[in-house]
Amino acid sequence: MPAVVTEKPSYREVIAMLGDAVAAMDALLADARRTVGERVTVDDRVVSRRFDSEQRATHGLAWLATYVEAIRQLSHYAQRLADGGTFGETEELLVRIGAGEYLAQVLGGIAMSQSEIVRLADLGLSAAAVAARVNPAVEHLIATGNTPHRRARLVELMRERHDATVGACGLDETLESIREEMRKFAEDRVAPFAQAWHLRNEYIPLDVIAQMAELGVFSLTVPEDYEGMGLGKESMCVVSEELSRGYIGVGSLGTRSEIAAELILGSGTEEQKRKWLPKIASGEVLPTAVFTEPNTGSDLASLKTRAVRQGDVYKIYGNKTWITHPVRADLMTLLVRTNQAEAGYRGLSMLLAEKPRGTDAEPFPVPGMTGTEIEVLGYRGMKEYEIAVAQAAMEQAFGYATSRVQFGEPIAAFPRIADKIAMMAAEIMIARQLTYYAARQKDSGRRCDLEAGMAKLLAARVAWAAADNAVQVHGGNGFAVEFPVSRILCDARILNIFEGAAEIQAQVIARRLLDGSN
Repeated sequence: MPAVVTEKPSYREVIAMLGDAVAAMDALLADARRTVGERVTVDDRVVSRRFDSEQRATHGLAWLATYVEAIRQLSHYAQRLADGGTFGETEELLVRIGAGEYLAQVLGGIAMSQSEIVRLADLGLSAAAVAARVNPAVEHLIATGNTPHRRARLVELMRERHDATVGACGLDETLESIREEMRKFAEDRVAPFAQAWHLRNEYIPLDVIAQMAELGVFSLTVPEDYEGMGLGKESMCVVSEELSRGYIGVGSLGTRSEIAAELILGSGTEEQKRKWLPKIASGEVLPTAVFTEPNTGSDLASLKTRAVRQGDVYKIYGNKTWITHPVRADLMTLLVRTNQAEAGYRGLSMLLAEKPRGTDAEPFPVPGMTGTEIEVLGYRGMKEYEIAVAQAAMEQAFGYATSRVQFGEPIAAFPRIADKIAMMAAEIMIARQLTYYAARQKDSGRRCDLEAGMAKLLAARVAWAAADNAVQVHGGNGFAVEFPVSRILCDARILNIFEGAAEIQAQVIARRLLDGSN
C-alpha cells in the first residue's frame, strides 16, 4: 500500500497531479481499446456478431472511457477555477473526493448497474499491465482523495453556507445570470407546487408555461434570425438543470422545443424555418417528438409506421408510443418510413405534423388519431401517451439531514449520512462538467455524439444513485408520498431508460471507440 501523505499540497500541485493522472488513464484506456478491439474487430472494422457477443467487455470499455473523460473534465474544471481565482476549499474538496473515488473505481471496478461491476480484467488487461500505467499521481489521489475527513469537511462547509448547490461555478457571466434567473423562477413558481402536480397527475399549468416562454426558455438556442436568443447548447444545459431542480417535467418542456428546433434547423427548408422557429421560440407552438413504436424501442431502424404520399399530403399508418406531452402539443416531429423498399435507416424520414391542441376531455381532436394514456410512476406533468433529477435529490437530502435531529444532533453530523451527501455533491459536479463539455463540443461545431452519450450514461446513473440515497437519508419518511423525495426517486428512475437506455448508450459509445471507420 502507498504511504498516506498528510501534508496539504497547493492547489497548483493538485491540478498538476490531476494532469498526470489523466495521462495515466489515457494510456490505460488505449490499452483497453486495443485488447477489446482484438476481440471484436477485423481490419479496424467492428464485426457486429462479435461485438454483440462481447457486450460485457464492449460496454465496460464504454464505461471506462466515460470515467476517463469525467476525470479529464474534472481536471479542466479545477484549472478554469484556479485561473479565475475561484478555486477555494469547497472546490478543492469536491475535486479531490471525485478524482480519488473515480480513479479507485477504475482500478477496482466500475458499476455499470447495481449488480454489474466491470473490472479491467474483463477488458483483457492483466494486473501487470494495469500496474505499469499507475503512476504516483494516481496513487496519491486515491490515497488522499475520498477520505472520511474530506467528506466530513465538505458537508461541514455546505452546512455553514446553507447551500447544497456546490460545484456549479465556472461559467461565464451570461450563463451565471441565466442560472440565477431560472433558479428564482423554479423556487417561486415550480417547486412549491410540483408535489401536488405529481400526486394529482396534473398537467403543468399553462400560465407556468407562458412564464417560461417570457423568460426565453424556448428561444435559447434558436438563432436570432428566427427570433431566438442565439445562445449555445450550454445555456440549455443550465436552464434544464435549474428548472428540473423544481420539477423534472418543467425542465423537460424546454428540451421538447430544443429537439424540434434542432431538427428543423438542421434539415428543414427555409420556409419551414420561417414558419415554425419563431413560434417555437415564443412558446406559441409546443412541439413533441414522435419516434418510438411499441415493438421497436431503441431499434429505430426497425420502425414500421408508414407515410404514404397522396397528392400534396402524407397519410400516416401505424402506432407510436411513449410520446411526451402529446395532447397539448401543436407540432409533432414524426419519424416514419417513407420508402418501404429501403430497409433500415435509409427508408426513414422526419415529417413535421401539425395538430390541434387537445384537452383531457378530448385529447386528440382530429379524425384518425386516437390515444391511451400510459400511467407512469414519475415524470408526470406532461403525461405519456401511446398513440394507435440529481441536484434536487441532494438538496432534499441535505435539507432533511440538517433539520432532522436524532440523539441530540442533526443527522448530517453522522458519518454515514455525511458520506452520502458528500458523494452526491462530488458526483453531481462531475456529471455536470461532463455535460457542459458535451454542450461545448456541439457549440463549437464538432461531432459530439460520443461526448453526449457519455454525459447521458453517467448523469443518469448519478441521478438514480442520488435519489436512492436521498430516500435513505429520509428513512421511513422517504417512502411517504407526501415527501417530495419520493417523487424525485420515481422521476430519476426513468433517466436510465428513456431517450437512450444505459445499455444503448454504452453500445453507441463502444462502437465509436472501436470502429476505425468512424
